[in-house]
Amino acid sequence: MLHPGCLDIGVEHISDCERLAKQCQLLDLLNDLEAKCKEVSEFVASKPGTYVKVLSIRPPPEDLRLQEDLALLAHCALPPELQGDLGELPFPCPDGFNICPDVCFQVEGCSFLCHKAFFCGRSDYFRALLDDHFRENEGLEASGGLPAVTLHGLSPDIFTHVLYYIYSDHTELSPEVAYDVLSMADIYLLPGLKRLCGRSLAQLLDEDSVVGVWRVAKLFRLARLEDQCTEYMAKVIEKLVEREDFEEAVREEAATVAARQEQDSIPLVDDIRFHITSRVQTYSNIEEMQHQLHVLEDLLVSIGLDC
Repeated sequence: MLHPGCLDIGVEHISDCERLAKQCQLLDLLNDLEAKCKEVSEFVASKPGTYVKVLSIRPPPEDLRLQEDLALLAHCALPPELQGDLGELPFPCPDGFNICPDVCFQVEGCSFLCHKAFFCGRSDYFRALLDDHFRENEGLEASGGLPAVTLHGLSPDIFTHVLYYIYSDHTELSPEVAYDVLSMADIYLLPGLKRLCGRSLAQLLDEDSVVGVWRVAKLFRLARLEDQCTEYMAKVIEKLVEREDFEEAVREEAATVAARQEQDSIPLVDDIRFHITSRVQTYSNIEEMQHQLHVLEDLLVSIGLDC
C-alpha cells in the first residue's frame, strides 16, 4: 500500500511497484525501493531460513520527497483548464514531465489522465470499476487511445478532491464542499477521505448547524464527528431545547429504538447527558450541570418521552 511518505508492499508485488515508480517518474521512490531490496536481500542471505513477506520503506518524517512527488502527480493528472483554478499546487507540471497515464476519467466533459494502480489500490469501488470491467462506459476511448470511464453525479472540482486524496492521502477541504465530497467518498469506499470531510464539517458547528451536522455524521457513520456534535449540544443545551430541529431529532432517535419501552434510553440524549456530566470539576460546575440536566429533562417530559 502506497501512502505519502511510506510504502508497505508484498515481495510478490515489488516488480509491479518498480514499474509504477518508473512509469510515474517517482525516482526517489525507485531509488529507495532498490536500496531496500538490496538491504533485505543481504539480510536474508546472512540469516538462512529467513523469509520476508512484506517490504517496508519508512523515510524520516521530515523527508517529504515522496509526498511532494505524489501531490505533483495528482496535479498533473488534472485537465489543463483546471490546473490553475482547482489544483492544490502553486506551480504547473515541469516541462517534459510525462506522467504516462493509463486511464482517463471523464467528469462533465473534463478529462482526468490518471493511473489505475492508485485508484485500484485505494478503493474497492474503482478496483471493481477498472479491474473487473464494471464500467459505466465500456469500450469508450479518450484521446491518445486511453481507456475512458465517465463518472456521473459529481462535478470536476469535487472529483479533484477525490483525485488528490487517492494520490497523496490528503486534500484541502473547505466546509462548503465537504458535504459533496463526503457523499462521493462514501460511494467510492474511501473511509479516510470521509474522516477528512468530518474534520472539515466540525468547523461548521454552531447552534444553527449542529443538528444537521449530527444527522450527517450518523448517516455516514462518522463516530468522531457525531461525538463532537453531541459534545457541542451539551454546551448549548439551554438554547437547543427551544429549537424544533433538535426536538425532532430527539423524537426520531426515540422512534429508532426497537420496541422502546417507557423507560428505555435514547442514544442522543444519553450522549448529551454524558458530556454534560463529564465537564464537572468544581461546585459551580455541579450547579450548572444540574440546571442543564433539568432543562433536558423538561424537554423530554414536554414531548412525552421519559428516559
